[in-house]
Amino acid sequence: MNPMNILKEILRHEVFPALGCTEPIAVAYAASIAAKKISGTVERIRIVVDPGVFKNGFAVTVPNTEGEKGILIAGALGALIARPELKMEILSGADPAMLQQARKLIRSGAVTMTCDRSRKGLSIDTELKCGKDTVRAVIRQSHTHLALLEKNGRVLLTEDSPDGGGTQAYKRILKEMRFADFVGLAQGLDPEDARYIQKGIDMNRAISEAGRGLKKVGYYVSDLCSKGYIEDDIFTSGKILTASAVDARMAGLSYPVMSSGGSGNQGVVAILVPHHVGRHFRIEEATILQSIALSHMVNSYIKCFTGELSPLCGCAIASGVGAAAAIVYQQCGGDLQKITLAVNNVISDLGGMLCDGAKGGCALKVASSTDSAIRAAYMAINGHGITHREGFVGKTAEESIRHLSRISRMGMEKADDTMLEIMIEKGPWSARQDTDPL
Repeated sequence: MNPMNILKEILRHEVFPALGCTEPIAVAYAASIAAKKISGTVERIRIVVDPGVFKNGFAVTVPNTEGEKGILIAGALGALIARPELKMEILSGADPAMLQQARKLIRSGAVTMTCDRSRKGLSIDTELKCGKDTVRAVIRQSHTHLALLEKNGRVLLTEDSPDGGGTQAYKRILKEMRFADFVGLAQGLDPEDARYIQKGIDMNRAISEAGRGLKKVGYYVSDLCSKGYIEDDIFTSGKILTASAVDARMAGLSYPVMSSGGSGNQGVVAILVPHHVGRHFRIEEATILQSIALSHMVNSYIKCFTGELSPLCGCAIASGVGAAAAIVYQQCGGDLQKITLAVNNVISDLGGMLCDGAKGGCALKVASSTDSAIRAAYMAINGHGITHREGFVGKTAEESIRHLSRISRMGMEKADDTMLEIMIEKGPWSARQDTDPL
């Protein structure tokens, strides 16, 4: 694969519309794939997920469910909708009758979910039964990557099949690329990709506007401003913009968001922060779109190292870094020294922010990420930043990200287990959700 295709691969696989938090929605998508191969009414649904998917489905509201939370309702609805062509907007196909049927299945004990703590990386394993038929659909690596589909023990599709999900070889290439490559790809943004990026801007601004009507994080930041506690400036307006979008998502409002790196909240940061700052400083629209392309690439690049679902908050250490790099690009072009300073600034600031699952509190973290990205970029534009002589940051942006990955993957493993234990202890979140022994 030519590295020049990497931007298009990222936009194709990792930047997509999503209705609701992407982990429970990916469960719904997997269940819908399996349901498509069943004739008749689904009788039983078994769901097995990794700890990261479990965390993000634990307390987040699922769209079109009248305020219900969690993986069980998402999986049951996905199976009943059975329209996998909707992908991460699968729940747009839900109706009140399906919701009542899904609730009935759950109440009867026909829907079960297990958190398998031995599974590493994103993993969703769904099995549906109807009469004598059993269909299994497995998603791995990313939210729409179908790794296995089988019916009654016979394999229908694997990721290596001609019509399968593919091995996502672009990630292996992406992991070996450098920030200079990303700058070159952004500068070569073609009209088709520019239009798609613009679609993401419009989509995410729309959900932000919807979130302004909720009395949540975005509202209170705005209230602080109106009462004179904080300044009415680019930092405040940016935090209101992004927090309101995440307020809407986590509350289950039926608005799609354009994701980044497979995450809707990261899409909010990666897209809206550089767009908002660029418009504020009257940067040319073409340059703003290029900067958002850079933001997407940096976000996806970082997740090649930290993993799809890291113990660290992706809105901080992935999309926040991408947004900061994008803001520097808007004003300094491909100045790699200043981009590196911006990367180091965000990582030094928010490198320890924990991910404890998707929920309303994510809007607080997104507000912090927005603030940090703008501040980090401004300092870098003016030549100031954290250097490799301090802490765990490196001499280059690539080196800093590798160091962060070591901390996330090795140093944070026990912290992630501890967070998971605490969440499990909060049960019973459902009588039919189980986890393996601690």
